[in-house]
Amino acid sequence: MEFRSSSLAAAPLSRNNRIVFIDVLRGIAVLGILVVNIGGFGISTGGDFGNKLFTDKTSSNFFTYAAMYIFFEGKMRALFCMLFGAGILLFSMNKDTIDPKRVTRLLYLRLAWLIVFGLAHAHLLLWNGDVLFFYGLFGMIVFLLRKMKPGYMLMAIPLVTVIWFVMGTFFYRDMRDKRLAFNEADKVQQAGQQLTALQQQSIADWKEAEKTMLPDEAGAQASVERMRGTYEVVASEVRPKAFKAETTYLLVELGDNIALMLLGIALLKWGFLTGKWSSRQYRLTMLIGYVVALPVAVYELWYNAHYTSSAAAIIQQMEQNPVPWKSLLYPLQRIFMVMAHCAAIILLIKSGYLTALCKRLQAAGQMALTNYIVQTILCSFFFFGYGLGYYDQLEIYQLFYVVGVIWVLQLIYSPFWLKHFKFGPLEWLWRSLTYKQIKLNFPKWLIGKLSLVRIMNK
Repeated sequence: MEFRSSSLAAAPLSRNNRIVFIDVLRGIAVLGILVVNIGGFGISTGGDFGNKLFTDKTSSNFFTYAAMYIFFEGKMRALFCMLFGAGILLFSMNKDTIDPKRVTRLLYLRLAWLIVFGLAHAHLLLWNGDVLFFYGLFGMIVFLLRKMKPGYMLMAIPLVTVIWFVMGTFFYRDMRDKRLAFNEADKVQQAGQQLTALQQQSIADWKEAEKTMLPDEAGAQASVERMRGTYEVVASEVRPKAFKAETTYLLVELGDNIALMLLGIALLKWGFLTGKWSSRQYRLTMLIGYVVALPVAVYELWYNAHYTSSAAAIIQQMEQNPVPWKSLLYPLQRIFMVMAHCAAIILLIKSGYLTALCKRLQAAGQMALTNYIVQTILCSFFFFGYGLGYYDQLEIYQLFYVVGVIWVLQLIYSPFWLKHFKFGPLEWLWRSLTYKQIKLNFPKWLIGKLSLVRIMNK
């Protein structure tokens, strides 16, 4: 499928200029993100959550979590990020021939408003898992790199993986050294011998360090109580976490997000995201992706179930393994899985099967910003204390009843809205703020009547 770019740089993307494949992928991404986010909205994952989850590996909770982890965890957010990167390139298409300065100014204004939306999403709607802030901020960097050759863009993924592995290993080794020093000091103390000043410091260092990495049952229960409180109480729990993500962990988010956005741009340039590859190429991508990702993801799940489900298991693994090689598996299986998902979805679209569903997913993708925010509004109302207060009241598998209801709602109202209006509500607001033009989002039937009246009055 070809896509037109003659007016992409100077004006909002029109209905005719949209790429069906990207819209459907974006629709699946925004719906799929809820599969992962629902845990953050609905249950506490602190304390002994892992121990409870992995104790009975035949339970509905475990199988639900396993399916989510293998097929959705990290994959939907990666897909969303890749498509955002592709969107940056689409927005700037032909900028060299249509007033490049104006297009650059428009894009940075667009991204600045996305940062504002992200801050409002996190601190007013109280969702500490917001991605809009990071997309707006890092998108400004990605825009400057958009002309790189796709091959160089692709190298960002392994480069970032290696960098974070090295940095993570330094942190891990520091924690491990503190644990081993604590063990030696503890042996002396248990033997009834006098501790040296250094040994006393070793015990104090580990006691402080373990607060950041081991389950805290008392803290988890206090967090649950706050999430069941009033808006102000919930805000006191959520806002510090959101602020910490936006500041302390900013560099952690930077590499991953930029690498994924660059991958999205590379895939757009290569024609992968626009359906230009042959069916054989997509099938091969899907096959390789799933053959690599599925066994690795299953192994990761097994490893987590056996070796990270309790404080004792975490400490034992730290003591026995000087280098956290296992941490390399997650980025590997995530990127292969998301590529396989993309190829499978594009093959489905090209096949012509499930056309009605694809059209609904396309509409959900065209209203991705609205749907993403609506998910937060609905989930916060259902789970948080200032709403219905179901926080930490449901089993893991029951959370996905809520996901299913929201999916159905969004697959119904998205095409209905776009049948009557040109843009989704927040998409219209975002465009209006970007272009500094408030173009009323009239229903299409009313636009037709207004046009007829205008003609008759001439």
